[in-house]
Amino acid sequence: MSTVSLTPDDVPVVPRNREFDIARCLAGDWFDNHAFKTGWFNAMSITFPLGEKFFIDSVRHFSDQVDDPKLIDDVRGFCGQEGFHRREHQRYNEALCSQRGYDLQLMEGRLERNIQRAYKFMSPLQRLAATAAMEHITAIMAESALSKDHPMIDKADPAMQELWQWHAAEEMEHKAVAFDVYRAVGGTERMRRNAMRQATFFLMLDVMMGLVHMLRKDKKLWNLGLWREGWRFLFARGGILRRVWPAYKEFYREGFHPWDRDTRPLLASWKLNDAVPA
Repeated sequence: MSTVSLTPDDVPVVPRNREFDIARCLAGDWFDNHAFKTGWFNAMSITFPLGEKFFIDSVRHFSDQVDDPKLIDDVRGFCGQEGFHRREHQRYNEALCSQRGYDLQLMEGRLERNIQRAYKFMSPLQRLAATAAMEHITAIMAESALSKDHPMIDKADPAMQELWQWHAAEEMEHKAVAFDVYRAVGGTERMRRNAMRQATFFLMLDVMMGLVHMLRKDKKLWNLGLWREGWRFLFARGGILRRVWPAYKEFYREGFHPWDRDTRPLLASWKLNDAVPA
């Protein structure tokens, strides 16, 4: 089999072994001093360690069917980057839950059960399709996070900004790896579109369940004003989910590829401002 990576040659998928001292930030509402906004990002973080292990395993399952040298290198880089993301977000999640009294075992247990159902009822190719879909979601969120115009995390504590921007940049670098492997091993357009519908539903459900748990523990779950502000944060004009909607919909287009969205200028800008060399 001859496969082709469409990640641009000037975008190496290079793991950066970063560690972040964020415990101080996690003790409080580090995003805009707002419980809902902070909880939304914290709930996303809860999903990452188990999710990223699922992504790595899904791609590695097909690694022996890839013979294109560039795609082989991309897969190695993808696994390395996701491995470091998994480690840092596990530390993040443990520090968060320890300081704020959230039940990490409860939240991760729910995710683990969903993942085990995926292994039971989905084929390896379907799991790879789900990974390609989720990688598109993370890539467009990353694009928004690094945008020069109203970046998604502009109101975050600087230490938290650094972590999320590092994660965002690497998500953009490897955004096509699972997609290219999926296409190389015979994945269909129909399957990947169905995978996106399912991935979107379960991601939103998992994040909302985590957010509800956190707000309940903070005794703010029934604060209707907080939910109104949170709704505007997500869905109003300029809201973080409304902002990425056009890019999200592109995944359903026939013949779509993640690098149809050329985000190299955003990566170049991040690298220029990044204090720690790759």
